[in-house]
Amino acid sequence: MRIATWNVENLFSPGTDGGPESAMEFEAKADALAAVIERMDPDILALQEVGDRRALDRVLERAGGSWHVELATPDRRGIGVAIAARTPLSQMREVTDFPTGIDPIQVDDTDTRIHQLGRAGLHAVVDTDLGAVHVLTCHLKSKLLTFPGGRFTPRDEHERTRFAAYALFRRTAESAAIRDAATAILDDGDDTTRLVVLGDLNDTVDAQTTQILSGPPGSEIGTTGYDKPDAGDRQRLWNLAPRIPAAQRFSRIYRGRGELIDHILVSHNLVDHIADGAVTTDAAGTTNSIDDDPNRRRSNDASDHRPVLATTT
Repeated sequence: MRIATWNVENLFSPGTDGGPESAMEFEAKADALAAVIERMDPDILALQEVGDRRALDRVLERAGGSWHVELATPDRRGIGVAIAARTPLSQMREVTDFPTGIDPIQVDDTDTRIHQLGRAGLHAVVDTDLGAVHVLTCHLKSKLLTFPGGRFTPRDEHERTRFAAYALFRRTAESAAIRDAATAILDDGDDTTRLVVLGDLNDTVDAQTTQILSGPPGSEIGTTGYDKPDAGDRQRLWNLAPRIPAAQRFSRIYRGRGELIDHILVSHNLVDHIADGAVTTDAAGTTNSIDDDPNRRRSNDASDHRPVLATTT
């Protein structure tokens, strides 16, 4: 089984808000994305920043073969997550609400508070050669800060600090919601349940927002407890980042620095099927560095993220 996650960066049809300005630009982007997907040849593909179904269908058609596709409800920008698989999807549902007990959180300088993910998560079950696999994908709040009026530059350091905190509040609550959904899947299953949680988490492996998804602490890949079964294994998710070759351990380049912010986490019945080096990020080739103004990339034919691909044995 080959499973991948990829933020394809504003995949819209030409002429739509946020999309390429011309059909030619869209064709170049569709060709570039399809070539990478064809190269990876995934059985399951989780996608983020999908703007419309028509644009995604055109990319997948070029990647070849047949696909079963489900899209989540888009956010205010019109983007959302999607799951595409070579075999049928079932038990689809969205993850939208923060877990019970988490109060609505502050997101700006007004009294506006939210109690839902900015972008819905998406769950589906896929039949594979290993059996049924639960797939849960998400796109958590961006590290890119947006200020009142759509600005990407703060008026002063006071404003930057506040909005950095608002973004962290939101990403933390969203991570808790996805973890809560993962916990429910594992609670409802048994010792054979296979779960993959993957997507653009917008933070690194050691960030607390990412660590929330791992579940019970300890026994991470590369620790002395990894080979020792314990009571937490039933609920634990293992981040596959250590399985990526060190030179590839990034999925985006921000201001010249590589960051691994796209992740694949798997449950106990999958982690031993994925060996060191069986997770890669190099399918898209060279990745350009980005800054804090996404408007400069509207007509770019490549994504600003590298896909993460895991192969089971």
